[in-house]
Amino acid sequence: MRVEALAASLGVSKGGFYWHFTDRQALLEEMLDTWEKAMVEDVIALVESQPADPRGKLQHLFDLAPSADFAVELALRDWSRRDKDIARRLRRVDNRRMGWLRSLFGQFCVDENDVEARSMLAYSLLIGSYFIAAQHGGKTRLEMLQLALDRLLSESWN
Repeated sequence: MRVEALAASLGVSKGGFYWHFTDRQALLEEMLDTWEKAMVEDVIALVESQPADPRGKLQHLFDLAPSADFAVELALRDWSRRDKDIARRLRRVDNRRMGWLRSLFGQFCVDENDVEARSMLAYSLLIGSYFIAAQHGGKTRLEMLQLALDRLLSESWN
């Protein structure tokens, strides 16, 4: 993305752009900071603000998932393959999200491996299921996500 092209598409001069941002990097940092706050900290705060047990909070998280902009998530993940700074930020985001999932699953799973497996599966479902185009035998994607979540929230894996 070039500043000149961005300024033109916004209908401002290059100087007008620099009135808001010192350079292209400042714009990118602001965009990434805004995304990270909205898609990590704000989501966690929203879910945690609900008076629910850990299972209810996880259900709420999955209920919110369809409103997320996964196209941006995919673009950032693709970008991170070519940019070490973006990769570092994405690692921080993934670690924050996984840490929070571990804290929720850890409230009803006693086995450390169970907590880790459920957290990884839940995160993979949240991020990855958007990119899967497979049909589900007459069930919708949301129905399949709910079935998967029901199993993740169950008492045992049996």
